[in-house]
Amino acid sequence: MVLKIVHYNDSVLRTKGAPVTTFDSALATLARDMVDTMHDAAGIGLAAQQIGIASQFCVVDLSAAQRDFQWELDGAAPPLELIMPMVIANPKIEELEGDDTIYEEGCLSFPGINGDVVRPDAVRVEYQDEHGTPHVLLCDGLLSRCIQHEADHLNGTLFIDRMSKKVRASIDKDIKELAKQTRDSATPQSGS
Repeated sequence: MVLKIVHYNDSVLRTKGAPVTTFDSALATLARDMVDTMHDAAGIGLAAQQIGIASQFCVVDLSAAQRDFQWELDGAAPPLELIMPMVIANPKIEELEGDDTIYEEGCLSFPGINGDVVRPDAVRVEYQDEHGTPHVLLCDGLLSRCIQHEADHLNGTLFIDRMSKKVRASIDKDIKELAKQTRDSATPQSGS
């Protein structure tokens, strides 16, 4: 089922998510619905906050992306099609040694707004899947960036917070307009 994606200035996007403690059929259904929502919006990641739930829970799917990244899951390198879409609960991210990269990021909660963000290229991620099974993922490139972006959401941090002042200033007008649209859509309309 496709869910509604909340847009910038909705307060849930600034809310740190609660840890996932119950791994049941309701969580598995939520994961499926989030994957459907992400695919419907042509995204590669979606955090629970983006559908109005303050939880340490997100989904990622790079199966259709250009494979310019490396990954190792639990000490092996399974085909990407076997591990995507990934369901990630309670991620703990450790930056690995290496260079930072600059990449133009977008966000489903900021439709049509993109900007350059600097992030570490490689990370180690400890997380649980929808069944509560623990995993360790080493990755770089777009997969690393996508997981960092979604993990930021889980902690109430947005990609615009990671932009340089110059980049942020270049899209500030669009951000303010989106914030106004979000505020206006949340205001009850008076009938006559």
